[in-house]
Amino acid sequence: MSDEPGTSAGPRPEPIRFFGTTWVDHDGGYRARRAAVTAGSLAAIVAGCLVLRFAYEGLEIAAVGGFVTLLVVTMFAVCSAVAFRNTWSGYSARPAPDTQSALRGLLTIGFVGTLTAYFFRSLTEAPGERLHRTEYETARAQYDRRASRRKGKPSRGRRA
Repeated sequence: MSDEPGTSAGPRPEPIRFFGTTWVDHDGGYRARRAAVTAGSLAAIVAGCLVLRFAYEGLEIAAVGGFVTLLVVTMFAVCSAVAFRNTWSGYSARPAPDTQSALRGLLTIGFVGTLTAYFFRSLTEAPGERLHRTEYETARAQYDRRASRRKGKPSRGRRA
């Protein structure tokens, strides 16, 4: 057995999207992937803002009125803020599945907030790396404690 996470006995690290398990040892092009993810999320933010700008111009062309325009702009701003907060907090603790499913529509509308949180987190680490590392190290420590207690041949048992 070797000490590499992929070949050793015990818990395996959970892969992160775009990074696989390179986040464990920061190898396998980890820095290049982080740079690509950062640039990609920034490009997606710009593209998303352009789409929202076209939607706003569509409302102006349709002459729906100031109240409807204000409601739409407010809706996107609030949904983006909620999506940012939800995504950001999801990097430090696992979100409850029922909460995630209840917020799915709101998070979809606030996609710019989700992308922004992803961008800011990717500046310092792979998004979700700290949470995954904590869980992996905890599982690894528990496994090592359990494995160190097992000594000898269990089939022999104790003799009286």
